[in-house]
Order: sequence, then structure tokens, then C-alpha cells
Amino acid sequence: MKVLVATEKPFAKVAVEGIRQIVENVGFELALLENYTDVNDLYKAVSDADALIVRSDKVTKEVVEHANNLKIVVRAGAGYDNLDLPACSAKNIVAMNTPGQNSTAVAELAVGMMVFMARGQFNPGTGSELMGKNVGIQAYGNIGKIVAKIAKGFGMTVYAFDPFVKKEAIEADGVIVCTTLEELYSKCNYISLHIPATEQTKKSIGYNLLSKMPKGGTLINTARKEVINEEELAKILEERADLKYATDFATGNQIELNDKFGKRVFAVPKKMGAETAEANINAGLASANQIVKFLKTGDTTFKVN
Repeated sequence: MKVLVATEKPFAKVAVEGIRQIVENVGFELALLENYTDVNDLYKAVSDADALIVRSDKVTKEVVEHANNLKIVVRAGAGYDNLDLPACSAKNIVAMNTPGQNSTAVAELAVGMMVFMARGQFNPGTGSELMGKNVGIQAYGNIGKIVAKIAKGFGMTVYAFDPFVKKEAIEADGVIVCTTLEELYSKCNYISLHIPATEQTKKSIGYNLLSKMPKGGTLINTARKEVINEEELAKILEERADLKYATDFATGNQIELNDKFGKRVFAVPKKMGAETAEANINAGLASANQIVKFLKTGDTTFKVN
């Protein structure tokens, strides 16, 4: 069996060696395609691969069409919108993600952004403290749970909205459950987004919800760029000089936002939510282990299609 690791932005060397050890210990072959710039290189590399590991690389319908032997693709990370799931399913290719492996890195970034924005992006001047403030977590999954834990350590009151998680499970963590998004936004000084980009969530965060935030409210987005209604975000920032926005994904109108709103908005130069050494290694090793389990025993625990 041939396992291909195809990464435009490679895993850390230690992660690659760990993947190699996992794969070769069961008699499989490991192939690497790193730092590639031409999708044709991916087409060629995947043509005889039985399994594929990617990071943010797009596994499109065309990639799938070139994969003659592919049985499984694993996205090293929680989000998997870079995988064409219908195309994978059409060729009976199992698609997986690695939930939880990047959670701490993303959660720490989210809370770090709260501190960064509260203290005026570390520029001179009077800022504010997180202690005593309310933070709302939209989607209480692996990342949301860690954000809640860290925020409580700062002395914040934590609220959450997630219709897919039982109320009792959220309350067991000492988190207050909101029954509607409107309630979450109206009660919280900070909102931390952790929702996937789906047909239901794309452009769902806009004027209506943000207008309900208390004075001085800050929206933190380490989820997905697509969930923000960028035009409506600009409109509410124009009307509400007290609101702030920090994101791990530069918006399509980020230059305009920067010019208009200065230190009230912030976007990292390049996506960095999962960019820690620990997350890089954890996600890579998890991907390899899941592939081995699937090919050896048929385990589909983390299947997403």
C-alpha cells in the first residue's frame, strides 16, 4: 500500500518522520510531495496512491479523477471543506479529518486575540481586562470547550450556543447555555466563532447578530472566512464605532476595513490557527494512524462523507 503525503506547506520534519515510522512499521510505502506549486504534480503523485494525507491542500474532483487506486484521504485538521466529499463518495473513497488534534492551538489563538484587541493591539493607551467580561462560544466542540476552560481561568463568565450538543453536557463544564444566537450575542462582550463553513453557516454572521452585541463588543473568528457576511460587517463597524473584529482569515475587503477602522480590526498576515509545533505533529501522526487502522481493519471512526 502506498501512502502519499501531499503538502504545499509541509509538516514539520519530526512529524514527517513520525508518519514514516507509523506507515513503514506495517509494511506500507510512504511517498512525499512537499512544497509543490503545480497541481499537475499532485495529479501525477496521487495516480497510484492508496491513501492520501493533506493539510489545507484542495482535493478537488480533478484530483480524485486522477487517483486510480485511492481508498482513503485524510485531512490533517478539523475542517475538511478543502475535500470534495461528493467526488470522493462517487469513487468510494473514504474521507476523514482529525478532530481535536489542532484544538488547543486554535483555542489559545482565539483567547490571545481577545487579549490583543482588549489591549489596543499592544499599542500605548488604556485598554481593558478580560476578567469580569462575558464570552460567548458559538459551537461548543473540541475547540470551544478549551476556549471555555481558558476563559474561565481569566475570570470570564462563559456562555455557549450549540444546538447539536446536549445542554447538560455544556452546563457540566460550568458554562451557561443560550437557547438562541440572538441571546448569545446580546449577552457577551466577546464572541468566539468555531462553526464550520456549510450552506447554513456561510455569511450567517452579519449585521443582525453583531448589532446586538454590548458596547465595546469584539468578534473573534478562528473558524472560517466564509461564515462572515463581509459587507454587513463593514456596515455595522461603520455604525458602531465601539465594535471590534479580529480574525485568522483576512476578509475579501480587509484592506478597506484596515483603512477605515484602523486598530478596531485585525487579521493575521497568514492563517495561523493550527500553526504550532504540537498541532502540526499531532495532526500528522493522527492522520497516519487513521489510515493504517482503516486499511488494516476497515475502521471508519472519523469518516466525514
